[in-house]
Amino acid sequence: MPKSDYIRTEGRVVDVYPNSIFKVELENKHNVMCSLAGKLRINNIRILNGDRVDIELSPYDINKGRIVWCHR
Repeated sequence: MPKSDYIRTEGRVVDVYPNSIFKVELENKHNVMCSLAGKLRINNIRILNGDRVDIELSPYDINKGRIVWCHR
C-alpha cells in the first residue's frame, strides 16, 4: 500500500502495554491500539502516558495503527 493511503492523525497515549504496544485516544474519543514505527524503535524513543503522538491508520482497519512521531 502506498504511503499516501494511510490516514495520519494526532492523539494522546492513554495506556502502555508490553512489547511496545500503546493505547492512543484520538480527539474524537476513539481508542486505537498502536505499535511503534521502525525509526522510533531503532532509536529507542521512549513514549510515556500523556504524550501527544502522530499515528498512521490503515483505511482497512481503523482500530490498529502505528506511532510515527512523538511530540514532547
